[in-house]
Amino acid sequence: MMRIVWLTDIHLNFVPPHGLQRLYSDILRHEPDAILISGDIGESNSAAFYLNRLAKNTQRPIYFVLGNHDFYRGSLADVRDRIRAACAKSDNLIWLNEVDVIELTPTVGLVGHDSWADGRMGNYEQSEVVLNDYLLIDDFVHLNKAERLRRLHQLGDAAADHVARVLPGALARYPQVCLLTHVPPFQEACRHEGQPTDDAYLPHFGCQVVGEALREIMTAHPDRQLTVLCGHTHSAAQVSILPNLHVRAAEIEYRKPRVEAVLTLE
Repeated sequence: MMRIVWLTDIHLNFVPPHGLQRLYSDILRHEPDAILISGDIGESNSAAFYLNRLAKNTQRPIYFVLGNHDFYRGSLADVRDRIRAACAKSDNLIWLNEVDVIELTPTVGLVGHDSWADGRMGNYEQSEVVLNDYLLIDDFVHLNKAERLRRLHQLGDAAADHVARVLPGALARYPQVCLLTHVPPFQEACRHEGQPTDDAYLPHFGCQVVGEALREIMTAHPDRQLTVLCGHTHSAAQVSILPNLHVRAAEIEYRKPRVEAVLTLE
């Protein structure tokens, strides 16, 4: 039996010290064996710091991916280097982008990737939405709309390539697999304030190419089960894409980080 707590979109840069202590206590109250975090931990200059604080205060393995906010006021390359350095110094910090499959129990494996909204859902060409991502992440600041879409495609494709590489091997070893990611991979899981996301926001809320990879892989493995845990939209969703492919997104409020769920694995 293994107990795991799932956190997502905790945005700890908005949380005062007493709120951080409350989160640590909330995590430990559940007596978990490990912690999952599906992104948006802080910003570029603080994500590694908060991961280290979580590791120090919980003394549990932390399996995590990054979210778009974790790159704010920095670049993709610089943040990734900082996260790698933090993981190299802590046995309890495991960035899922950098590993293949983690065994949680003899029957449950864990894989993951940050992912990124890839601009393919909805109607990017007609959308006038400009996320803070495009103003606060160095890699996007100087791009025009067409250049930005090409960059979003590249980031989404990188996530899909990772999934296509590691998930089949995980399914070969474990009857159940959990995929941790930041961005919902299916439109059905992209909700905003409790409502389906419209075509203007969908390009920025979901990663279609990862969803396509998951659908193809799970169709080829009907005797295996995959659960996707994600965040990003701050709205709750639980959907079954296939009988063996289930997605759960979390409802989140800024400045109120919490344990989203406690997972008990056999």
